[in-house]
Amino acid sequence: MNIFSFQQKKEQQEKITMITCYDYTSAKLLSTTTTDCLLVGDSVAMTMHGFKDTIAATMVMMQMHTAAVARGATNKFIVTDLPFLSYRKSLSKSVTAAQQLMQAGANALKLEGVMGNEVLIKHLSSSGIPIMGHLGLTPQFIHHLGGFKVQGKTEESVKRLKEEALALQAAGCFAIVLECVPAQVAKAITQLLAIPTIGIGAGPETDGQVLVIQDLLGLNPDFKPRFVKAFTNGHEQLKAGIDAYLQSVKSGEFPQHEHSF
Repeated sequence: MNIFSFQQKKEQQEKITMITCYDYTSAKLLSTTTTDCLLVGDSVAMTMHGFKDTIAATMVMMQMHTAAVARGATNKFIVTDLPFLSYRKSLSKSVTAAQQLMQAGANALKLEGVMGNEVLIKHLSSSGIPIMGHLGLTPQFIHHLGGFKVQGKTEESVKRLKEEALALQAAGCFAIVLECVPAQVAKAITQLLAIPTIGIGAGPETDGQVLVIQDLLGLNPDFKPRFVKAFTNGHEQLKAGIDAYLQSVKSGEFPQHEHSF
């Protein structure tokens, strides 16, 4: 998979599959699957570190998790999020941040929004760094948006999303994530663009879909947004395995001679 593969899949109407993961073990597992690409999202701050939003994600955090995923999935295309404000200080500092994540093992970078990012996207794209856009619910703007809310619910906001999508395409993005927008809006944007869209909470007619591995495996039963579907009950399965280990230790059944030196 490379950036040209994304375009080919859109043209051939073949769905793009993306899974968000943050660690070596998960990446190693995903390397054995047919998923097209992996996203090291800044949602790592919430999912792996327990923060309330993605604003807590730092460059050090993103570098560490990108490197871990890159070591675990050497055969997958890896996209990494530029964290909060890492690409809003100056062109020089933004390029340094991008360089650090690419050298950590990313194959492409993702950033949120378009206003003020056009020059950077063009500069990074012309410097050998593929850029994926992100529109709709952009978590780094959570305080500006007033919370985790669906975007594109008015005619004005739909018009703005379409204009922003075209601007990202013109700036050089090879794909765009659409998060938490009405399905019909996502469909219209997908049809409008020459580059592919990847949806999360954006309906079935985007060019691809992305979910966090913990969510699709059902590892957090307390997290139940509408756009998430758990494809297995991982929480109960893992808990059952842990309980079996604990009981085995307490009963003296583990370890046996075959587990000893």
